[in-house]
Amino acid sequence: MSAIQNRPELQQALQEIVDSGFAGVQVRVNDEHGEWVGSAGVRKLGETEKPSTDGHFRIGSNTKTFVAVLTLQLVADGQVGLDTPVDDYLPEYGLDREITVRMLLQHTSGLFNFTGEHFPDGTIAPGIPWEGQGYVDGLSHTYDPEELVRLALSKPARFAPGTDWSYSNTNYVLLKLLIEKVSGQSLAEEMQDRILGPLGLTGTVVPGASPEIPAPHAHGYYRYEEAGEWKLVDVTRMNPSWISAAGDMISTTKDLHTFIAALTGGKLLPAELLAEMYEAYPQIGYGLGVFVQQTECGDTVITHNGGFFGWGALMYGSPDGRTTLTASLTTGDAELDFIATAQAFQAAQQKLVNLAFCAGQAEPAA
Repeated sequence: MSAIQNRPELQQALQEIVDSGFAGVQVRVNDEHGEWVGSAGVRKLGETEKPSTDGHFRIGSNTKTFVAVLTLQLVADGQVGLDTPVDDYLPEYGLDREITVRMLLQHTSGLFNFTGEHFPDGTIAPGIPWEGQGYVDGLSHTYDPEELVRLALSKPARFAPGTDWSYSNTNYVLLKLLIEKVSGQSLAEEMQDRILGPLGLTGTVVPGASPEIPAPHAHGYYRYEEAGEWKLVDVTRMNPSWISAAGDMISTTKDLHTFIAALTGGKLLPAELLAEMYEAYPQIGYGLGVFVQQTECGDTVITHNGGFFGWGALMYGSPDGRTTLTASLTTGDAELDFIATAQAFQAAQQKLVNLAFCAGQAEPAA
């Protein structure tokens, strides 16, 4: 695909994202006009170098789409049933027999979210430490996936299986355990055999408990208050076992582009299972490991974004795989609280989506 040198509206959007409080951003857009890559901000606080457009980053919950594809490939092979009770595959956890594989994929199981539940009235039911010094201390701790699942199962379910929707990281840790039980391989091995190897995703990593991130990479930071004092911690190197298969993977904008284009282009799943994947839960728009959304100009996009303190990642594709937007954002030392950071992230992603899928319909300058 040819490279586009001049997309000033995209470069301006990147600068606006940095100006809103992010340390750095890198973006890759592929559409009918070719490929555009750009970055803004800094790779590391205190330095002037911009983030590499080929840099590695933590993709957060985009991991869920990879895990969903693996699960559906096992369904295609006849090794897993979408509407089979999860208890048939993982009887050691004593799961409600009403919970099916489909419910894990779509977040309709009702299982407690091990990273904590946030209720509409503003109350929080804590899980593992998720903010402040407790969160920072936990970034060096190794959590076993079984430990995370059993913590969740020790808490009350949010609702009866299949009766509602609630985003729960527990669902995807259970899918990791299911994949490993059925395949007889680790999730990393199965991912390599079925997705990373066939697609040539050499920049994508399933890290397990390793804190390492391949070079080149930007740095992500977490700013928090402890005992009345503000602290800033570099969270680039961390043990991601706290989030496990719900968000631990590392990738690049190029690899995410290749992955989402292959998925939407029908190269990873049979047509009937891809259709199942896109069957979204009403009002929420969540299918099986992907969101199915409408842009402001009325086009459908297949997406799953991800983020936690320090990092944000975007992955969007058109249903035909011809247009994609992939991006990484890192937070720095801006005085943003959790809500303000989330709002800035949402505003940034909306602007980029509009430019890539709506304003991008205009012919760019050569």
